Amino acid sequence: MSRLSATHLLHRTALATALALAVTAVPVAAQDNAAAPSPALNVDNAALVAAGPAEDVNDPLEPVNRAIFWVNEGLDVVIIRPAAKVYRTVLPTPVQKGVRNVLRNLRSPLDLTNQLLQGDWHGAGDVLRRFTINTTIGLGGLMDVAADHGMPYEYESLDQTLAVWGIPEGPYLVLPLLGPSSVRDATGFVGEYFADPVSNYASNTDQDWITLTRGTLTALDTRAEYIEALDDVKRNSFDYYASMRSLYRQRRDGWIRDGKPDVEQMPDIPDYE
Repeated sequence: MSRLSATHLLHRTALATALALAVTAVPVAAQDNAAAPSPALNVDNAALVAAGPAEDVNDPLEPVNRAIFWVNEGLDVVIIRPAAKVYRTVLPTPVQKGVRNVLRNLRSPLDLTNQLLQGDWHGAGDVLRRFTINTTIGLGGLMDVAADHGMPYEYESLDQTLAVWGIPEGPYLVLPLLGPSSVRDATGFVGEYFADPVSNYASNTDQDWITLTRGTLTALDTRAEYIEALDDVKRNSFDYYASMRSLYRQRRDGWIRDGKPDVEQMPDIPDYE
């Protein structure tokens, strides 16, 4: 691995920001395991609209966060959403699905690493099997053959890993351009960027277009998938900021629990003797 010069490091940091925008510019980024959800992007619009603010908002910087949120919202209205509509209009649905599959496949090294760090050996095995099947039979990841055979995509992040290790999330944050986050989430994103073999390869071979293209496609694909869902949330929310904060935390907590129900939210059952 080549040694980065100061100029190259600054350039790489700028690329990290571009990729961050791609991943988190949409406040309820895709739910993949869920995909991404991002990665798979299986969010019910009605559930999004019905979601309300979380009880423990953990938002001590709310005035500042709200100001940044509305700046980001302005950028979404003027640039991101229109670009996503063009993306969805120009590319047929099968092509969009193929792009999403490739992006998930490229993330496999990070998903695998996080599964291992969490001690989820079964999940790690699924990542390896998915990558092998989709890279070969699925033509480089264009087709999600593994999902058709009972191995759906499961998004795993360093934020989830740190949570499994017991590291607290820290205050809720809204980052300029990057959107909803937390101290732990932001730290995890930075760690993942510098550990990502795809980004490292692009940076060390002077092919930064790979990172920029990947980030741009991720942003457009994610935002295009959620146009109607976010429009519904905005239209039906009494407090749009609070609704988006709640949705972000629900999504994050769902990833951490791997989709399992939150026992703390279950009703108490009387103990009859």
